[in-house]
Amino acid sequence: MNGNTPYGGAPGVVDAGKLSTDVELTQDQRQSLQRAVAGIVSQTRSYLPDSYTVGSELSYGSNGPTATVAVRPPAGHPVSAGFTPDVDDLDAGIGTDERDEVARGLAASAALQVMDAVGDGITPTAR
Repeated sequence: MNGNTPYGGAPGVVDAGKLSTDVELTQDQRQSLQRAVAGIVSQTRSYLPDSYTVGSELSYGSNGPTATVAVRPPAGHPVSAGFTPDVDDLDAGIGTDERDEVARGLAASAALQVMDAVGDGITPTAR
């Protein structure tokens, strides 16, 4: 009967006996997160040619804010990276090393998707 009560959330989402409430961010925390995600998008774009599409999405739920950055390569499957920063860490901002790691990983994954989609059938134009 626990699943029929408003207090019986999914395991790992809401503890039994506690209500699900959205986490509220201050204006400074929200702006810090938006700047960090915009920086990841910008840096990811700098690693890739113009034919790749890079975008982001911010959402807020019961577990706090969630940021997703996605890349759609010209061939192959889209790739994305999502992360949920700790609300207490948003005041200090997301570290440059963490942003760099996400951007490099996304760019590399997107390039790999193109390589997998194209295969080995391309003749090199130069040596």
